[in-house]
Amino acid sequence: MPMNMTEKILAKAAGKDAVCAGDLISAEIDVIMCHDVTTPPAISMLKENGIDKVFDPERIVVTPDHFQPAKDIKSAELHKRLDKWAREKKIKHYYPIGKAGVCHALLPEQGHIRPGEVIVGGDSHTCTYGAFGAFSTGIGSTDLAAAIATGQLWFKVPESMKFVLNGTLPPGVYSKDVILAVIARIGTDGALYRAMEFTGSALGDMTMEARMTVTNMAIEAGAKNGIIGFDETTKQYLDEHLKDKTEYTVYDSDAEAEYVAVKEFDCSKLEPMVALPHLPSGGVPIGECSGKEMDQAYIGSCTNGRIEDLRIAAKIMQGKAVAIRTIVVPATPEIWKQMMDEGLGSIFYEAGCVVSAPTCGACLGGFMGILASDEKCVSTTNRNFVGRMGSPKSEVYLASPATAAASAIEGKLTDPRKFM
Repeated sequence: MPMNMTEKILAKAAGKDAVCAGDLISAEIDVIMCHDVTTPPAISMLKENGIDKVFDPERIVVTPDHFQPAKDIKSAELHKRLDKWAREKKIKHYYPIGKAGVCHALLPEQGHIRPGEVIVGGDSHTCTYGAFGAFSTGIGSTDLAAAIATGQLWFKVPESMKFVLNGTLPPGVYSKDVILAVIARIGTDGALYRAMEFTGSALGDMTMEARMTVTNMAIEAGAKNGIIGFDETTKQYLDEHLKDKTEYTVYDSDAEAEYVAVKEFDCSKLEPMVALPHLPSGGVPIGECSGKEMDQAYIGSCTNGRIEDLRIAAKIMQGKAVAIRTIVVPATPEIWKQMMDEGLGSIFYEAGCVVSAPTCGACLGGFMGILASDEKCVSTTNRNFVGRMGSPKSEVYLASPATAAASAIEGKLTDPRKFM
């Protein structure tokens, strides 16, 4: 029976020879990601039900990230509970404050993501890890509690859609522009509870960091997971980052595998994209919105806070000054150090940016970049819902690091190709 990558991984996890879309399965979980927002409620559920165990302390990865360093008493209490639990349960892979970072950048960087595995996390953007040929999806606190205790969860095998990214990206166009264009075409429910499988020559030219941006935003089209096949780029990244467990199984989609839809994109014709408020599906070419004045630029998050993103922004900002409030947030301590070692921090400082320690804060309207009423922000994050970054009367415009950097310099939405 022909199967695609998602089906093959779920079949293996369920101990079956084959599965098909719509099947209900019980799957073994390989890795669980826990952070400071959804894990404390899961811990409470376990205690309330008299469950005082974790299924495997070596297969749970814990990091505070959304409100770290703690922004107030409530977030400090969340961190205290997470820290106490991680130490009591002897969680092997615990990244406390000082080593903590944005979870979806930290786990691949620290070698916790492998092809062919089932990975879940109490965060909707856990679909990021599908860039490595894994099945990865976000879950709520209740399912998180069940997974922590048993190492298993039930799933409905999703239908799959294939997205063929043809051509070569033009100068000034990046993977963020690609995924914004994809979501603009199919809408925020265009892949509802489906697997989004990405392939094509444009994808083959992308780094792993760029690919993670694509799968990170699969949830913004309603997808259960995003997934990309294994190739030499994947292998090279894993060779550099895997530490404890270096073996893994690669699954490819069969040529005869069925898809409910196949969408093709000529990426060579793409322009820099901006998602207008208030949905990620509001993507338009920069030419249709350039000149709109901004109050803030934000460069960071699990979507675009990696070293590649910071290099892109710094190249545009070098020798220039920003015209608006601009916040730069490296996603992990290692990225922060690399940024400083490469001199990018100095470029951002000279340009007049605020550079933060790793945190998810501003992306979800927590702290480190809250918007006031009527303020407008060009952001490299993944969501621009009403009130996402602060006041419900503010506006968020999603863009690539290049577009955000160019817009910061001009103080208005600006085509980054102007600086190239």
